[in-house]
Amino acid sequence: MKKTHYELIILGSGPAGLAAGLYAARARIDHLLIEKGATGGQILLTDWVDNYPGFPDGLSGFELAEKMEAHARRFGLNTLTANVVSMDLLQPPKRLTLEDGEQLTCNALIICSGARPQLLNIPGEAEFAGKGVSYCATCDGPFYRNMHVAVVGGGNTAVQEASHLTKFASRVTLIHRRDALRATKIIQEKAFANDKIDFIWDSQVTAIEGEKGVERILLRDRGGKETTLAVDGIFILIGVIPNNEMLPLQALKAEHGGFIPTDNETRTAIPGVFAAGDIRSKEVRQIVNAAGEGATAELAAEHYLNNLTL
Repeated sequence: MKKTHYELIILGSGPAGLAAGLYAARARIDHLLIEKGATGGQILLTDWVDNYPGFPDGLSGFELAEKMEAHARRFGLNTLTANVVSMDLLQPPKRLTLEDGEQLTCNALIICSGARPQLLNIPGEAEFAGKGVSYCATCDGPFYRNMHVAVVGGGNTAVQEASHLTKFASRVTLIHRRDALRATKIIQEKAFANDKIDFIWDSQVTAIEGEKGVERILLRDRGGKETTLAVDGIFILIGVIPNNEMLPLQALKAEHGGFIPTDNETRTAIPGVFAAGDIRSKEVRQIVNAAGEGATAELAAEHYLNNLTL
């Protein structure tokens, strides 16, 4: 008979999910990690990871995901490739419904479904992802030493990251579709005072071009005038979208934007449900803290499960 109930289910196989899976497998917890696509999550789209501890020479996102998965599998990680379309988490046991109609139940759940960057959806964006197109200045800024980069966006993240990039780039051009930034005043003031940052207002990027990497971007202003700007890279920082379509957002008390709030131990508003990685409501979204949160979530879930049997 096919197994349908587990002590612990982990949803998502990015760094948070793989870390949670590693800890669950080592603890010999009856677990299942569910992933609808390839193992690794967003890091599979990262060309090169240069800031993960233990790899001084750096490695590709694919290699890091492969090593994380191999590490967890050495301890017996149990996985299923499937798409969860809905869940009922308020009544025990917690019930997850798959796309094919099958239902799985568990006593505890760790949500590691992640998030994805908001895209411009313009020609060249997908083609040059990881080859000059980036969605994280903290991750990729050091690759652009003494180069000219563009930043797209006008909110806090975009303006803060533009300032951060001036530590490496010789010139940063911030492009905003409006005539004023949305970032808080103190963040704006810092950017305006930085002589390495210039601004292009009332304009949108319409295409990204180059040969082996990004060489230029095409712009169109509000009046329809088109121009070309030569750059070595472009950082698209217009928002992050949580992968939460299958989650009961009201029960989880999701915040504006759809991210899941938790306490410091990754506990959500629902007992026995934890959230780790980019799906959490937080400021910093890096591989290293996602992995740490995955470990924290598994330990908190383990404690919860142990108390259930008392």
